[in-house]
Formats: sequence, structure tokens, C-alpha cells
Amino acid sequence: MKSNVEQLEPTRVKITVEVEYDELKPAVDTAAKKLSEQISIPGFRRGKVPTRILEGRIGRPAIIEQAVNDSLDGYYQDAITENELSPIGQPDVEITEWPAMEGAPGGKLVVEISVDTRPEITLPNLSDITLTAEKPVVTDEDVEARMTEMRERFATLKSVSRPVEPKDYVSIDMEAKIGDEVVDSVSGISYQLGSGNLLEGIDEALEGLQAGETTTFTSTLAGGEHEGEEADVTVTVQSVKESELPDADDDFAQLASEFDTIDEFTADLRTAAEKDKLTDVVYGARDLLLEELNKQLEVPVPSRVIDAEIKRHLEAEGKEEGDPHGDEIREDTEKTFRDQMILDAITEKLEVTIGQDELLEFMVQQAQMYKIEPNQFIQAAAQTNQISAFAGELTRNKALILALREVKVVDENGDPIDVKSIIDENEGTADEAVEAPVAESADEAVTVDATDEAEAEKPAPKKAPAKKPAAKKAPAKKADEAEGEEKPAPKKAPAKKPAAKKAPAKKADEVEGEEKPAPKKAPAKKPAAKKAPAKKAPAKKVESAEDETK
Repeated sequence: MKSNVEQLEPTRVKITVEVEYDELKPAVDTAAKKLSEQISIPGFRRGKVPTRILEGRIGRPAIIEQAVNDSLDGYYQDAITENELSPIGQPDVEITEWPAMEGAPGGKLVVEISVDTRPEITLPNLSDITLTAEKPVVTDEDVEARMTEMRERFATLKSVSRPVEPKDYVSIDMEAKIGDEVVDSVSGISYQLGSGNLLEGIDEALEGLQAGETTTFTSTLAGGEHEGEEADVTVTVQSVKESELPDADDDFAQLASEFDTIDEFTADLRTAAEKDKLTDVVYGARDLLLEELNKQLEVPVPSRVIDAEIKRHLEAEGKEEGDPHGDEIREDTEKTFRDQMILDAITEKLEVTIGQDELLEFMVQQAQMYKIEPNQFIQAAAQTNQISAFAGELTRNKALILALREVKVVDENGDPIDVKSIIDENEGTADEAVEAPVAESADEAVTVDATDEAEAEKPAPKKAPAKKPAAKKAPAKKADEAEGEEKPAPKKAPAKKPAAKKAPAKKADEVEGEEKPAPKKAPAKKPAAKKAPAKKAPAKKVESAEDETK
């Protein structure tokens, strides 16, 4: 096989592949055997028909066509490897010359394949780049907020004889009616005002009520058989409790931490706050670096790849090709493509890789984020060919974080900020900030399918799980349990909203002395584009070579 490449555009090439008949002959013999297994010829067993007899029955063109169909993808992959190409998008394939279809066997197969390729990017010297970020400053208010959070973890509930106020815990009975029909009811559930894990309007309805009082309000049911329907909800307050925080003293320091005094505990909280502020700077600088590289680099964008991605996005939303929304997302889609190409260049330059443990940990984190059982999430990703996309996404984001080691990050006064200490401390876990490339909103630019040349032979992955399942309900608290003790999970309230906001406060007997780890800050930017393997170059039928490319 011989191949040569002609540059058509900055991101598009034409590969011409020539295969002499002698090289194609083994594929022709294999194709003849395959076809003979499908055809019944008197006097011969299936699969044992001589080629010359088979040619007399179905014609040589059918056999050669089958041979080309079976071999074309391999020739395409060999040409990509031989010419060190990184294809993206789906190739257009045209067979311009076929081997002899009659007479003596011979001739050659000539195939022209046009495909978009990843643009070559020469990165600037990263050590020459200076980024200006906001100086990380920890205030007394920041430390006090952390102390209050810790005190809330060890709070107890105290019954009060007054109207309900914001943040109170109440024990309530609820009944939902549509017309005269009771569609749901529940008794003795606990709810904290402001937690957002019950019906819309519940906080406003409860405020000002006292134990024993009842009110009715209208809300949209968020679950059950009548999900989405409006109902009249009657709520009765059984009891009212407020959270009582422990004093911030030496006794509390010994209860909530390994320190003996409140001063030592406060100093430790300040150190943790400083570290979090510096971590925020790292993630902000990461986005600033990508911005700066976009300014310095001219990354050509293949219009066909962008058009295909916009079409795919519109189809996912049930919109027709040409819908105005396509023009609305074009700019974002092109930017996503440029970002991905730059990130791939950084990945190659820094030789960044990820291990199986990192990928598995990342996928478990994504499963937790979307309230899906990890094994179920991983199986769904495997079935939709998304695991390679996750790996590519994870690698790019890790590369961008590690690239910050080589740039200078300073504050507004030009003083250096030590982001390297945070990067080194979290190397291997920096990927936790990556957002999952699943369940994108309709208004976000979709990610561009780009080709990982190492996986070019695989079909492009489909989207990850089409939608997020509803988040699980937050565990409620039984208001009539012994004060200060952990409460068991409540009965289910009628048509609860998914508990996607606040989690209920910890009680004094819950994992004492163990502070919740501060959540990693999610990146401000959209996730980098997914990197999808190249589509196969399908073989062309003699009568309609073009149709086979679709």
C-alpha cells in the first residue's frame, strides 16, 4: 500500500491510498469465501465454492466490492499512522479507481479520503507567561464563618414556644389535595426552614405559625403520579425547635478538634482558610492561563467539525438543522474546540498521563455528583463509549493545572503567589475539579468531537446518560426525638423536590471532632471539549460510493 497526503486547508487533508491487486488478493479470497457461505450452488457445499465458479454466479465486481468494504478501514488506519495524522470528524471517502472487474485479474485500488485533522499548535514558552491574580487574603470574618460552621455541626435542638422563624426545625403533618381528592399525606416529618428540600412555598407558609397551628398554600408537586400538577397543601405544625450552638471555648476546641485551646483551634481554621483561598487562586489562574494562550495562539477551526457538532446538539434538543439556536451556540462551540486543541498541545508537551486509579476515582466522584450508583454510572459510560472521553477530559484538565507550575503568578502589586505548593500537594487529585461531560443544559455549547489518534479505529462515543436522575431526598430529622440526639430518616413527604441544595446540620453525636473536608472549587469555565475517536472510513459501494460515508 502506498499513501500520500495533500494539504487542502489548514485543518483538512486529502489522503490518496493506492493498493495493487496482488496486495488486495488475500482480501478478495476472504471475501469470496464469505460470500460463498451465503449462496447455495448445486454441487458445492456452502463456503467451499471455488472463486471462478462464484464469479460466474455473482460476478467479480461483487466479490471485489466485498473485499474493499472489508479492507478499507484498515487501509485508512494504516495511512493515518504512516503519515502521522490526527484526524477529527468523519472522513469523506471516494474510490477513484477499482481493480479490473473483468478479464484478467489485476489493476489497483485507488481511494481518496478527505478528512479534517487536528491543527498543529506551537505553544509559547510557558515560563515567559505572567498571570495576575487576586491576592489571597483571609479576613477575620472568613475564620468566624468557619468557626460557626463547626459549631453548627455540634449543635443541639431545643424546643421553643414561639412562632416559627427562619432556620428553625419543625415537625409537621402535610396533606396534598387536587380538587377534593387527597393525593398524598404524611405525618411527623422534620424540616428545617431554608433547607429547600420540600415543596416550593413551604417556608413562607410556615413562618409565623406556632405549634398546633395549620395553614394551606398552593404548590406544584415535584414527584409521584401527579408530578407537575398544582395542589392545595395543608400543613400543621406539631413542634418548633431551634438550633443551639455550643460556646466557642476551650471545651469546644477539645470536642471538635485535636487542639486543647480555642486559640489553637482558631489558628488552625485560619490556616485552612488561607489554603482554600490559595486553592481558589490556582483554579482562577488555570482559567487565566487558557485565556492567555487563546490570545497568543491562532487556532484554525474546521467548519465541518463545528457544523457537525452543532447539528448533533440540535438533534439532541429535538430541533431541526438550521434552527436559529445553532447560530447562538456557534461561537461557544468554536471556542470549546480551540480550548481543546490548546489543552491537547499542553498534554503532549508536558507528557501528562493518568492512571486507572485516577480515572476510576474521577468516575466515582461523577456518579456521586449525579446521585447514581458508581457501578451503574461506569457501566453506562462503557456502554456509550464514554470512558475514553472521560479519560481525555481528565488528562486535559490535569495538564492545565500542571502547566501552572511553569508560569509566573503574581498579585496586583506584582508580588509572586505560591501556587506551586498547592499544585504539588494535590498532584493526582487536581482532576477533582473537572466537571463531568454529561447532562449538559440545552443552552450550553456542546462539546466538539475531536479525534484521539490512538483510538481512531473506534466509533465516536455517544452522549453520556441522557439526563440526570432526580437527586435523592436529604435525610430529614424527627423533631420529637430526644434533643441533641441524631434523628432517624423520616417518612417521605408528599412530592418533595430533589434535595440538591443544603444538607441537614450534624448533631452532637455525629462523628465528633471530624470536620467536613472543604469542597473543591469547580472550575469557572466550561469543561474542555470531549475528545472522540475518529469515525471509521466506510467502504464505498460500486454504484454509490458517497452514500457509504454517512
